[in-house]
Amino acid sequence: MPYVITAVCRQCNTCIAGCDSGAVLEGQDRNAIDITICIECGICAAECPFQAIVFEEESNSESPAP
Repeated sequence: MPYVITAVCRQCNTCIAGCDSGAVLEGQDRNAIDITICIECGICAAECPFQAIVFEEESNSESPAP
């Protein structure tokens, strides 16, 4: 999974609305990406106004929230 949602997420849900595959889900503290559905298109990262969605290697080993 190349994309993760970091702790910067403010749950504005722009990423959910922009995800054509339905892989971005609302979490408790932040949204999360379902790696079994994600098509790795990057739209969620491009749409995020807080730049909270990054490539996994840029996330400092931070895991997405369930």
